[in-house]
Amino acid sequence: MSDVQAYPAGAGPVPTPGGPLSYIHWGPVIAGAIVAAAIWSVLMAFASAIGLMIASPSPTWRDTSVWLALLSGLWIIVVTAGSYALGGYLAGRVRSSWRAASDEVEFRDGAHGLLVWALGVVLSVALLWATAAAYSAANNATASPRESAGAPGFLAYELDRLFRSERRVEPVPAELRAEASRLLLKGVGRQEIPSEDRTHLNRVVAATTGLVPADAERRVIQVLAASREAAAQARRSAVILGFATAAALAAAAAAAWFAAGIGGKHRDSEFAPPLRFGRVTTVGARPTYP
Repeated sequence: MSDVQAYPAGAGPVPTPGGPLSYIHWGPVIAGAIVAAAIWSVLMAFASAIGLMIASPSPTWRDTSVWLALLSGLWIIVVTAGSYALGGYLAGRVRSSWRAASDEVEFRDGAHGLLVWALGVVLSVALLWATAAAYSAANNATASPRESAGAPGFLAYELDRLFRSERRVEPVPAELRAEASRLLLKGVGRQEIPSEDRTHLNRVVAATTGLVPADAERRVIQVLAASREAAAQARRSAVILGFATAAALAAAAAAAWFAAGIGGKHRDSEFAPPLRFGRVTTVGARPTYP
C-alpha cells in the first residue's frame, strides 16, 4: 500500500501517520549557509581589496582612523545582514511545505533561517581561521629577525624612527628592538616608564644612533608620544570593530529568521515571484507535511 495519499492540486503528497517525519530539513539549511558564507566572503574580500577594511593590506586613500573604523563597521553590518538574509530566504523558499497552523509554519521557517545563520557563522569563522593561519605561516617563513623582533604592528614605524641614524650601516640588533618595543608598550599603557628604564632607553638610542644624549632623550620623548597616540587609535578602532561585529551577527540572525519566513510565505503563496533559471518553467508538486 502506498505511503502517500492524493490531495487537491497544489497540496502535494502528505506522509501518512507513522511515516518518516523530520522537522528540520538540513538540505536547505546547508545550501543557505553555504550561499550566505560565500557571498559574505566575496564582499568582505572586495572591501579589503579596495582599502575599506581596517585590516586592508594596501590602504589607499587614508590611514587607519576612527572614521575608517566606523565605515568598516557599517559595511560589516550591512554585508553580514544582507548575506544571511539571502541565505535564510533561500532555505525558507526551497524547503518542503507544512500543512500546519500558520504560526507554526512561520516559526519552523524562521528556525531554519536561524540554523542557516549558525552554520554560516561556523563556516565563516573556519574560513577566517584557515586564512589567518596560512597568512601567519607565510609571514613567519619570510620574516627577517628584525621584522620578528616582537613589536606590534602599530609600533613598527615608531621603532624605525627611534633607531634612525645617518651614520649607521648595520641594522639594529633584534634584541635591542625587542627591548625597546617592550619599554614603549609599557609607556603607552596606563603606567609610565620608570626613570631608570627611560634613562636606559636614552642611552641605547644614543649609542645606536650616535646622537648626543640630549637629542636622544628628545627623540625618545617624541616617539613615546607618537606611540601613545597610535595605541589609542588602535584601541578605538578595535572597540568599534568589536561592537560592529557583534551588531552584525545579531542583525544577521534576525535577518535570516525574517527572510526565511518571507521565503516560506512565497513558497506557499500562489502569487510568489517565480524562481526560474534558463528555460526551466515546469512547476512540480512539493511535499506538504502535517
